[in-house]
Amino acid sequence: HRFGVAHKEKIKRFKAEVDVLTLTATPIPRTLQLSLLGIRDLSVISTPPEHRRPVKTFVARYDDLVIKEAVNRELLRGGQVFVVHNRVKSIHRMAQTVQKLAPQARVAVAHGQMAGNELEEIMVDFVNNKIDVLISTTIIESGLDIPSANTIIINRADRLGLAEIYQLRGRVGRSATQSFAYLLVPSVDHLSKDSRERLKALMEYNELGGGFKLAMSDLQIRGGGNLLGVSQSGHIAAIGYDLYLDLLQKTVADLKAQKSGQTPAILSDDLDPEINLKVSAYIPESYIGDIEQRYIMYRRIAQQSRTSIEHDTDLREELTDRFGALPDEVANLFAVVAIKKALIPLRIEKLERGPGNLVFSFMTDTPVKPEQLMALVTGRPKRLRLTPDSRLIVTTDQKNDREVFESIERIITELQTLTEAHVQ
Repeated sequence: HRFGVAHKEKIKRFKAEVDVLTLTATPIPRTLQLSLLGIRDLSVISTPPEHRRPVKTFVARYDDLVIKEAVNRELLRGGQVFVVHNRVKSIHRMAQTVQKLAPQARVAVAHGQMAGNELEEIMVDFVNNKIDVLISTTIIESGLDIPSANTIIINRADRLGLAEIYQLRGRVGRSATQSFAYLLVPSVDHLSKDSRERLKALMEYNELGGGFKLAMSDLQIRGGGNLLGVSQSGHIAAIGYDLYLDLLQKTVADLKAQKSGQTPAILSDDLDPEINLKVSAYIPESYIGDIEQRYIMYRRIAQQSRTSIEHDTDLREELTDRFGALPDEVANLFAVVAIKKALIPLRIEKLERGPGNLVFSFMTDTPVKPEQLMALVTGRPKRLRLTPDSRLIVTTDQKNDREVFESIERIITELQTLTEAHVQ
């Protein structure tokens, strides 16, 4: 944490071919985007230490009573409390307030402008349980492991970044004891849009090992940054972010192909097959009520056409975990995207559903050879028909959406087998 892009680049300059392993609870948007694009390899450790429990997180308007109750509750069970107040000028005033609210507590202050030996002495006393409540700046956000500290109160949480709050929350819950985090803001109703999204993400991804999902939310809130420079967030304004990522992904694929001695393949993802199956494939408002969240999910599901089956499964599990069992309409949406993914390498530009049939329209550069299609049709003349304009018409008995998808899957599997046989 706090080990930035510039630091990592400096390490690389020591030796051109050096391998760098970065460990982080919450990758910054730029790092995460590099991983998602395939420029950096990514591994996720999602299993928490044994007996750990998720930190219960609350967002509340600043109120002395909230602080009093939180501090006293922790002291009654023999624990310790962090109170984060990220303003050195007023930190001692905050300490006086806490002392009045909990007269029996041993209160101390810690911040980065203190003398090193003084700060060290305070931290050692806190570790040795000689201090009950530590009022500090964000200086405590990493490197501390104090199992007896299980309540943290963060004042003006709206001013802190997503990863910063996540790291601060990670200072508690270091044992089997239930821990609590209180995120205090001046007004819950008058937060800025970004602040509201950050706090909402923290509440949603409250489970152990949720740092990766939280980082994904941070990526959506802040953008992926300038991948060719050192900016950690923001967008590529000149050409538009989506187009920039498309161009970057194609370039990365070409460079990888060249490095392995292969000729860069034709970029089949230039094709966007048109699919008209007359099925309900969408995200119902009753499933995801927030329009912005629905928009984000539409984009993420659409991106599955470029990713593996594992990514598809992960997204299904995430939706089920966050919003409940998938409705038929959402399941159909995943199925349509999977079909689109399969049609691209076959160079099928259109798939339509008619009354009792399915129509596959091939492009001229399809890897499925005409003679292979003719052999396929000749074997089943009552069910298959090939038109002069390269359209394969499949007669089907379609009673419901599930049978439609099963018929399409069978035909696509046969076509894929033909192309594999041709390659061999």
